[in-house]
Amino acid sequence: MDSGKKLLAIDIGSKKVCAIIAEVRDGKPRLIGAGVEKSSGLKKGSITNIEQASKSIKQAFEYAKRVAGISARDAVVSISGGAVIGIDSHAIFNIQSGEITIQDIEKVMKTSQYNLTIPPDYEVLHILPYNFKVDEQDYVEDPLGMNASRLEVFVHIITAPKSNVSNLKRAVELAGLEVSKVILDSYASYIATINSDERSLGCGVIDLGGDTSSFVIHAAGNAIRSTGFLGVGSDNVTNDLSMALHTPVHIAESVKITYGSLMFPYEDDLIEIPAIGDETSSHEVALNLVGKVVYARVQETLSILEEQIYNTGLRREIGAGFVLTGGLTKLEGVRELAGEIFKAPIRLAQPRDNIDGLFNDLRDPSFSTAIGLILHSTGEHTLYEFDSNWNMLYNNDSVDEQRGSSRVDLEDIGPGSYGVPKEQVIENPTPRKKQDFSKEARNTIPQGGRPSPRIPKTDLGGNQQVMRHPVENDLPGNYGDLSKINNMKTNTGSFGKPNTQNNQMSKIWQWINQIF
Repeated sequence: MDSGKKLLAIDIGSKKVCAIIAEVRDGKPRLIGAGVEKSSGLKKGSITNIEQASKSIKQAFEYAKRVAGISARDAVVSISGGAVIGIDSHAIFNIQSGEITIQDIEKVMKTSQYNLTIPPDYEVLHILPYNFKVDEQDYVEDPLGMNASRLEVFVHIITAPKSNVSNLKRAVELAGLEVSKVILDSYASYIATINSDERSLGCGVIDLGGDTSSFVIHAAGNAIRSTGFLGVGSDNVTNDLSMALHTPVHIAESVKITYGSLMFPYEDDLIEIPAIGDETSSHEVALNLVGKVVYARVQETLSILEEQIYNTGLRREIGAGFVLTGGLTKLEGVRELAGEIFKAPIRLAQPRDNIDGLFNDLRDPSFSTAIGLILHSTGEHTLYEFDSNWNMLYNNDSVDEQRGSSRVDLEDIGPGSYGVPKEQVIENPTPRKKQDFSKEARNTIPQGGRPSPRIPKTDLGGNQQVMRHPVENDLPGNYGDLSKINNMKTNTGSFGKPNTQNNQMSKIWQWINQIF
């Protein structure tokens, strides 16, 4: 990539919009500006009001431009996995020349799309190969230049509704910008957070966002094998607290940020908060109740995600454990709780340290997606990939030498021809679908649940820093008004513990009804 080129990444989430401007130096990005604005016009990761969403995007961009001192127009943007469908496919291609070229790799990857049926109202965001097979040799890391008579590829194809992509692009355009490409948000988070050892051993990245959660599985020794989504996030914790404490949502958000914990450090402590519908009156609530409500929702969310990941059939290929990212990871004790549920090593994500200009405020997990968008634009992606524009991306220095004037015109590759002689294409049976990403499956919350694990009281330490520029209070965690939370009464004594007998939400509501 040309040195001096300006990059613009916009992470469009339901809770916040984050814009980052970077400058490329010697092929590496240097972050020079960032801005954050509270989201409007989005729900569950989808655009619900184009005009409002556009205003949030424009404001975040203006903040980033002000900090960077320069501007950029072409934006790489994220899209939520809310309606995304991930499908496995494969294709086989006969090598006529005896040596595999980049054109052969492009053709066989393109062919893999047409060996399955993609709904007409969906479009492809990514084609990600996870296994190349050269003749009878399986799991070839890079087939380029190898002698062979046959090349087979296994891919994970990520698709999204055309309407979602179109509305996203329209909102960005109304903000005065252009969309250069669209990237799945959880894929971007994966790029920004996992290291080479985790790629080698297999790792899952779980993004716990505002009103959605998602995951990406990188199987041992391969590339991305599965993606998933759940329409539950930290906003659901806030809503539960609002109902349980009979207080306005913005007060519940402040209570969650200030006192929300999965470690139950309070037992008899009380706080006084405004009543819902009449903020001039107030009532006292026990912080122990706050902890129980927060714990119940987070435990349920992680348990459903664990079940979804188990159902992919790839659990044994995740040797390095899981990386948690997103705003919900700021809750004290989430790493310990996730470790009990997933029965695997858990770490909290931070963008990699080798990114130039990564000032401390951007090390927060909630910025992982935006940073991943920048890294993807500078080549931090799978070895070979088709992006949302049907461009072939690659990380191989010898590819440019091969391309010359013989680059494949991808527009000539279509169903029935694939841009290659008929005798070179081998039709394949319908590929197996590893995971159910139907709307019904994504929205189903199983009844019952696992026993609630006990989390030992530990000191996590290391409070996260949040970016205070370019605006003071436009960041996640600063929307609530703490001024109405007062008269906290502190009592010493033993620490509370989670109820391991039954962690169902119905029990929480029974407690609430008894209290009120």
